[in-house]
Amino acid sequence: MKPGSTRANSKIDRRLVAPTRGIEPDGGESDVFLLPNDPVSLEELIRDLFQNHWAEIVFGPIIEGAAWEMRAAHPPTYVGMMDGYLTVAFGIPHFHICIGEHKGSPRDPVPAALAQHRKTSRAELYRLLGPSGTPVSWGVRLFNGKGEQQITILLGNPFLDPKTDKVLKSPDWSRLALWDHLRARWLGLTEPDQFDRSGRGFSHV
Repeated sequence: MKPGSTRANSKIDRRLVAPTRGIEPDGGESDVFLLPNDPVSLEELIRDLFQNHWAEIVFGPIIEGAAWEMRAAHPPTYVGMMDGYLTVAFGIPHFHICIGEHKGSPRDPVPAALAQHRKTSRAELYRLLGPSGTPVSWGVRLFNGKGEQQITILLGNPFLDPKTDKVLKSPDWSRLALWDHLRARWLGLTEPDQFDRSGRGFSHV
């Protein structure tokens, strides 16, 4: 399904389009755009990112005290669902995320409270704002039923070299293409946001 198609836009909840300005645990500001958290939408989102944009993303949980920033060396060898878990594999290395109904086996069923804990309850597009109040980082985050982070997917950053992660002398705004693609597909925002392009350089928030 192409972004902007009638069927795609029929899923868009217009209440999700406006961002919420929030405060991150470290005190920095962020803009958060809520995404649908139903299993069909989440599977489409993750498949799109890892099957079509694997070379553009950095992924792994980013929590207080730990930041996993992994890159794929090649497209996934397998993406599939089983018992509510979406698996993305790169040969032997792989990860699982519970995005749907999780029951366990007939002999070992999963308690309802635990299943609810494991399942994605919130998905969001977000951008972090630097000290100057302009965006410096863009990404996708998923959280389980207790608000614990499942994964962060960092998108292309116009201030960083895609191969070395070193700060560029001047921004490469073309690296916001994936962010713009996700805004169009999931929020119906087909025009680039000039606020995303208002920063002058990278800074850790």
